[in-house]
Amino acid sequence: MKVLVTGITGQLGFDVLNELHNRNIEVIGTARKDFDLTNENNIIDFITAKKPNAVIHCAAYTAVDKAEDEPELAMKVNGAATEAIAKVCHDINAKMIYISTDYVFPGNGDKPYEIDDEKNPPNAYGLSKLAGEEAVIKNLDKYFIVRISWVFGLNGKNFVKTMLRLSATKDKLTVVNDQIGSPTFTADLANLLVDMIQTDKYGIYHATNEGFCSWAEFAAEIFRQADINTEVIPIPSSAYPTRAIRPKNSRLSKKSLDKAGFKRLPSWKDAVGRYLIELSSVETLKG
Repeated sequence: MKVLVTGITGQLGFDVLNELHNRNIEVIGTARKDFDLTNENNIIDFITAKKPNAVIHCAAYTAVDKAEDEPELAMKVNGAATEAIAKVCHDINAKMIYISTDYVFPGNGDKPYEIDDEKNPPNAYGLSKLAGEEAVIKNLDKYFIVRISWVFGLNGKNFVKTMLRLSATKDKLTVVNDQIGSPTFTADLANLLVDMIQTDKYGIYHATNEGFCSWAEFAAEIFRQADINTEVIPIPSSAYPTRAIRPKNSRLSKKSLDKAGFKRLPSWKDAVGRYLIELSSVETLKG
């Protein structure tokens, strides 16, 4: 099997590439220099020439607030580029995994969203990711759409790293407590995605680490496990306005994973612990 992975300089793409290498699966890792997601012909030519058996599409426009000011670019990268990849996958008979987001849902209520619940994105980023989903469904039969949330990994910026950095100079931090979801450790997710791509259990899935929390609870757990004394002061979203509307409810149901026989990811608290150990090892090596 030969798998092409987009976005290998990002958090998830980096871990997916490593997981494929670890399993001795032939892999082609691509970044922005290899093909431009705003150039559909470039995308088609590149993938056609490589002829992979599967594409795991991790690359995306992910600047949620900035997308409000440049929705056309977000739509081009997350929507049109995904459609181009889906079309070429169809033409070369390749499977495709498209990484989507909880932001395709309206983000209200308090029940976990099922895979087929009504879509109504609250912001431009969510709209662009939904356009990508629709393009995959329209152009392919052999696809996996995997919705995730609150991602953290070794490669790149994320909430855990931000909290650790801020705690170095602050003894108190205000963190939003009325947005509820599930953190997703990219190393755990990469393991699932590589399992998935080797099957024909096509469809839509939700994949995050188990359990729900607020951002404030997430921060407090990071500090607890890292043995940091910084106090977390919970605040409502209204006290921390952002350019893009954030969903209050990012809970995702995992019933589709269960039905297909895929193993759920470990608890988010367990993932934080393992991540902190890995992060510490990396920092020690850098030092």
